[in-house]
Amino acid sequence: MNFDKVLKVFDTVMSVVDATKEAPRNPTPPGDQHPPAPASFAEQLEMRLTNVVVAALKEAFDRDHARLELERSHLEEQRRRAEETMRIELRRQAADRELGRLRLLAGAGLIGWIAPMLLLVMRAGVSGASRAALIAASVLALGSLASAFVAQARISANAIDKDPPLNTPESTVSLCVLLAALALAAVSLLL
Repeated sequence: MNFDKVLKVFDTVMSVVDATKEAPRNPTPPGDQHPPAPASFAEQLEMRLTNVVVAALKEAFDRDHARLELERSHLEEQRRRAEETMRIELRRQAADRELGRLRLLAGAGLIGWIAPMLLLVMRAGVSGASRAALIAASVLALGSLASAFVAQARISANAIDKDPPLNTPESTVSLCVLLAALALAAVSLLL
């Protein structure tokens, strides 16, 4: 709908109506709530054009309101998707950091197993207590290595879940057992 033409027609009709008005009408009594019915053809035409313009404006405003609501809902959906993507990415990064820490523990457990075995082989004339401490240290280091692998497998298997726990009990056990193995290896050197 071309509003410029409608407004020009409305302006022309209003000019014609103003030119044809003869005398002011009697005011309505104060108790009468209804507007008087238009008497002349020009007033009827003016009323109809006014109604058409008001209806067209209301329809345009309703369309704009619906469009704005649709855009607002699309923006809200995009914001929600962006937040979900960011949460998933942060979760993935945290899982990668935890897997890196567990790989470091597994490497330390492997070195912790190799070192007591080398000490056991190289120190042939050690006492029985020192030998037992080295054997216990190598067994504990193997336990640390195994629990680090189990923790890595659990984190990798739970990576598909929405919010899997990243700190598994196996990772804590792996660290504690590795520290015990290293402590026993150190004690064996003192014996």
